Amino acid sequence: MKKTILGLFAFSMMSATALAADIKPAIIYDLGGKFDKSFNEAAFNGAEKFKTETGVEYREFEIANDAQREQALRRFASDGNSPIVMAGFNWAASLEKIAPEYPDIKFAIIDMVVEKPNVKSVVFKEQEGSYLVGVLAGLASKSKTVSFIGGMDVPLIHKFACGYVGGAKSTGADVKVLEAYTGTTPDAWNDPVKGGEIAKSQIDQGSDVVYHAAGGTGVGVLQAAADAGKLGIGVDSNQNGLQPGKVLTSMLKRVDVAVYEAFTAAKNDKFEFGISNLGLKEDGVGYALDDNNKALVTPEMLDAVEKVKAEIIAGKVQVHDYMSDEACPY
Repeated sequence: MKKTILGLFAFSMMSATALAADIKPAIIYDLGGKFDKSFNEAAFNGAEKFKTETGVEYREFEIANDAQREQALRRFASDGNSPIVMAGFNWAASLEKIAPEYPDIKFAIIDMVVEKPNVKSVVFKEQEGSYLVGVLAGLASKSKTVSFIGGMDVPLIHKFACGYVGGAKSTGADVKVLEAYTGTTPDAWNDPVKGGEIAKSQIDQGSDVVYHAAGGTGVGVLQAAADAGKLGIGVDSNQNGLQPGKVLTSMLKRVDVAVYEAFTAAKNDKFEFGISNLGLKEDGVGYALDDNNKALVTPEMLDAVEKVKAEIIAGKVQVHDYMSDEACPY
């Protein structure tokens, strides 16, 4: 295993010729890989934007299994990489252990809070963005049955689901929301076949709009919805183009911005530790509208969702956070 991971590092490490003397950034992706068309790919895009704008290279690593987490993080830290950004809540346990061992290294974790003096924790108000796409789903649905497919069955993903349920049901008391998850292990993020099977089952139960928060699994969800002549909703990255004209919208979670800003702040010696919680007000979440889906979102739907967005930002609409009590009141 040790030889394997060292070999992978050698293969994945990018050229250091352009590295600035005071920054050696690195990013470690979660399971599913950096080209998952969703969460990890958003993180990759943020790193690439930083490299393009600054000329500063970064190191990266795609883990193949959970056993590599601690090894990967320790290797980057021992090599003096800083900041080190970890994409995904599953990095928390390894970071809790390793951060105190390297007090001079700047760490950033996305989607989990790790309370260490040298750690920046970036979390999002996914419930707010999910509420908006729920509004669009409820308005677009002809059957008045919509659905949600989560990846790993954990509280964070229930946070997406609850916001979606709230938004969909806000459009009418008769709207029904089906809900399912693809698994209880990290493998749930990379099983498009199972995602497609669950989507087909929900469609058979009457769903005509299917929202996923399932990483790479979601590619199968969107494919199944399109094949059935129904609408999908993407997540994290703008996935409207995966099935043009068949994806109602995508719930944007600006993981790319989180990575870009962590690298940029470190380069400018303005890296801040503690918790950042990004919602609609901070442009941390939102929904995607482009040429691929503009024909699906009517002017009336757009007016409705923009009104709700403004009300959430103004505090007139409070979207419940499942993580606060692990319950969904909608």
